[in-house]
Amino acid sequence: MKVLVATEKPFAKAAVDGIREIVEKAGHTLALLEKYTSVEELYKAVADADAIIVRSDKVSREVVEAAKKLKIVVRAGAGYDNLDLAACSEKGIVAMNTPGQNSNAVAELALGMMVYISRTCFNPGTGTELKGKTLGIHAYGNVGKLVAKIAKGFDMNILAYDPYVDASIIKADGVTPVQTLEELYEKSNFLSLHIPATSETKKSVGTALLSRMPKGACLVNTARKEVIDEDGLLAALEQRPDLRYVTDIAADNQALLNEKFGNRVFATPKKMGAETAEANINAGLASANQIVKYFATGDKTFQVNK
Repeated sequence: MKVLVATEKPFAKAAVDGIREIVEKAGHTLALLEKYTSVEELYKAVADADAIIVRSDKVSREVVEAAKKLKIVVRAGAGYDNLDLAACSEKGIVAMNTPGQNSNAVAELALGMMVYISRTCFNPGTGTELKGKTLGIHAYGNVGKLVAKIAKGFDMNILAYDPYVDASIIKADGVTPVQTLEELYEKSNFLSLHIPATSETKKSVGTALLSRMPKGACLVNTARKEVIDEDGLLAALEQRPDLRYVTDIAADNQALLNEKFGNRVFATPKKMGAETAEANINAGLASANQIVKYFATGDKTFQVNK
């Protein structure tokens, strides 16, 4: 089988070397398409691929149509909204992600961003500490759990809301579960977002929730840009001069936010959540192992489409 690694933003060399070792040891061949500059290059590369590993690269319906032999695509990371799941399903292609492999990197970034905004973005001026503040975690999955674990080291009070996770699991981690989103936002000095971008969550965080937050509160987004109602965010920041927003995914109106609100807002220049050597390697190797296992035994443990 031919396994294609198609990455506009390449894996680290150690990750590529590890992927190659896993794939070739299992008797398959590896092809690389790195730093490509046009989708036509991707169409050509996938034409005879049996499997594809991507990062944030879009596997669109057109890519799926071009991949005549494709059996499996793996997104090296947790979020998979860059994969056209419907197109994959129609063609009988298994789509997978690699949950948990980037989680620690994202969690550390979330706490780092909290420190950064609390210290006036490292500009002169008196900042505040995280100790004793209340941290709300919106979605208690792999990243949310790690954010809670790290935040305990800062001696923060930690709340979590996730209707899909049993309250007893949250309590077992020393975290206080809350029953509603409204309660979570009302009580959180820092609110860390970890929800996926779905039809239910897109533009779900806006003025209604943000206006409930305590004075001086900060929303931290290391999830997805699409979950933010950007017009609602702008309105909330205008109405509440004390509110702050930090994000790993720049808003479409980020330039306007920066101009209007200065040190009250911050966006990383490009998405940095998974940009550590460890996460890069972990996700790449997990992708290769999942493909090899699928070809060997039909294992579909991490399948995200039907």
